[in-house]
Amino acid sequence: MQAMVTLHIIGISDSVPGFSPEIGKLIRETTQFAGGRRHLDLLAPLLPEDALLQPIEAPIQGLVRKITELKGKWVILASGDPLFFGIGNTLIRAFPEAEIRIYPAHHSLQLLAHRFKLPYGNFDTISLTGRSMDAFHEALVRGVPRMGILTDRKHTPAYLAEHMLEYGFRNYRMFYGERLGGEKEKTMELSLEEARALKPAHPNCFFMEKTDEHNPKRGIPEEAFSHLKGRPNMITKLPVRLCTLSLMQLENRKVFWDIGTCTGSVSIEARLQYPHLQITAFERREEARELLLQNARRFQAPGIRFLPGDFLETPKEDLEKPDAVFLGGYGGKMEAILKESDRHLIPGGILAFNSVSDKSQKAFLSCSEKLGYRLEKRLELKVDQHNLITVLLASKRQL
Repeated sequence: MQAMVTLHIIGISDSVPGFSPEIGKLIRETTQFAGGRRHLDLLAPLLPEDALLQPIEAPIQGLVRKITELKGKWVILASGDPLFFGIGNTLIRAFPEAEIRIYPAHHSLQLLAHRFKLPYGNFDTISLTGRSMDAFHEALVRGVPRMGILTDRKHTPAYLAEHMLEYGFRNYRMFYGERLGGEKEKTMELSLEEARALKPAHPNCFFMEKTDEHNPKRGIPEEAFSHLKGRPNMITKLPVRLCTLSLMQLENRKVFWDIGTCTGSVSIEARLQYPHLQITAFERREEARELLLQNARRFQAPGIRFLPGDFLETPKEDLEKPDAVFLGGYGGKMEAILKESDRHLIPGGILAFNSVSDKSQKAFLSCSEKLGYRLEKRLELKVDQHNLITVLLASKRQL
């Protein structure tokens, strides 16, 4: 069935394109077209009178169904290079047996780089078009010096500049462009303070370049954090924190849950040391939300999800399954919390707990053993005059 589908995916900019004779002939001999409304409007004077026009709208499965239903030859209009974070990749996956030809144009970041004479091959490209901000946060924390950003109507340049300033990332300048290649094209070089007030037209994109070499600090002493009122010692001490995260081998993990986050010290350190992680912090105290946010902003640790309330009652179905869980607090419900964690932790995942007493250590070891976990590490640490801490790591058996 898919062999009966032929797709010609043509990249265009924001102006009426001057096509080659080959593409002009293709358009005249085709009756089925798909593209964004902007692209269809641009090409309207060139299209056959009997053309079927299929606007491309989210979700893209609507277009896939229409092509599957009607089959035949289609011309798909796309922005710039269809394979540069574009619709071409989606259609190749959806129609693996179809005949597909790509006719690329300069993509938006190439056009913008040409306007500013930037060596765009030296810039890391991040697409936020219909995507999460995980890759953007990772790049900021890693201190990536040059980035090219593809935006959407949610992740606008103004929104992203405001977000960066909120978390103390002031050391970038922006090279901005909108409606590139069209009559209403506009380009500007901006500071982030100027960019936060920008009222952009769509489509747009931008480059960012560091103005100095400042990077977020790692290894944060506990006294630098804001604490719960009257509970200054309710925090994982720096040596214990670093040791535990290192033993969890988080460089090989993807999704990290911090249960009983309190000040957020473990989540924040995990974000800074392992910026690729997807991190969710659970805490029953609602006041910890502002505390975590305050500390995360102070130490430039964006992208930590906070879920308030009792961990046992918090809905988790929409969360990605963790492969690393840190138990920072259990409120007298060790067995119940470990069972709930086990329901979500993937096979081969790691569970860590810092015990401050024989009672809590025995409870963790007993409960994890009942669940079939294997004890991987037991390490005793003593920091200054504080009580002895036993770092415990247990792994969930592979299926």
